Amino acid sequence: MQLSAFSIVDAYPAEEGRGRDRLAEVVALAEAAEAGGLAGLWVAEHHFHEGGVCPAPPVLLAAAAARTRRLRLGAMVSVLPFHRSVDLAEEYAMVDRLSHGRLNLGLGSGYIGVELDAFGVPLEGRRERFERTRAEVLDAFAGRPIRPAGPEGPEVVVNVRPVQSPHPPLWVAVQRREAIPFVARQRARLALIPYATLPDLGVLAEEIAEYRAALPAGERGWVSVGLHLYAGEAVEEARRALQRFLDSRRRTQSRHYAEKVRHDPRQASAAAIEEAGWALFGAPDDVAARLTPFERAGVDEVLGIFDFGGLAPALVERSVLALGRARAVVGSR
Repeated sequence: MQLSAFSIVDAYPAEEGRGRDRLAEVVALAEAAEAGGLAGLWVAEHHFHEGGVCPAPPVLLAAAAARTRRLRLGAMVSVLPFHRSVDLAEEYAMVDRLSHGRLNLGLGSGYIGVELDAFGVPLEGRRERFERTRAEVLDAFAGRPIRPAGPEGPEVVVNVRPVQSPHPPLWVAVQRREAIPFVARQRARLALIPYATLPDLGVLAEEIAEYRAALPAGERGWVSVGLHLYAGEAVEEARRALQRFLDSRRRTQSRHYAEKVRHDPRQASAAAIEEAGWALFGAPDDVAARLTPFERAGVDEVLGIFDFGGLAPALVERSVLALGRARAVVGSR
């Protein structure tokens, strides 16, 4: 099982982030992830709120590519309904070329109300836009003609294509269980952020089994799962940062998370998230050992959310390096 770093690039709570450059911190996180032996760095795309201040993942990933040599670099996710397919194809192809074929590309349809409303994307129309844009991006990656101006416009072929052929590996992030078979039928890799959607590890294992059962014969697929992680001595500070993160996240209008909290208010509690196993805090060896049940459940990659809720950059860096070393020791036994 691989371990990667995943930054939502949140800038909240605001009082914790004054004077900080979150984008520069993410580039530093990429350097720490590479030094710690992690597999990749992923960043989230968000707009118009402090829950995420990376509206253009290709720009941030290109900056990380210039400071690393081995690390895989991914968007989790590129929100397809917000963009023209030709722009996505050209920008992510450039990232793949600049990184010498290290791009991972996660795809999603959007879920935060303020973002959907601002881009004029109706909730019920997301899937159609997602499918159309996804198909056009893959056509562009493959060198097939696309029509950026619409069905009546001219056909063009993009002049920059990715190094990875026929395209970089693709993930689809889901929040609804009923979407999992769709991801499998598309032969895409599956991304899950369970603290916002699932009650426990047993249900996660069930969803992974459903995904693999729906894959075409002979394919195993790939499952990436996001967890809040902190490895070090400042455990209580990490817990306070997670609570700050959860308190602020409720204001970003995530419908799924808001509904989950409405049914069970404990889901807005850092203690409850940790008790459910979606946040692993403690000594590096202990955190490394507590990742093992996720591997047994069928997880291929843990997306470690290390920088959350205003946690100090120095603590984040030490946590990444320490857990990377601890994982290497566990893997050598």
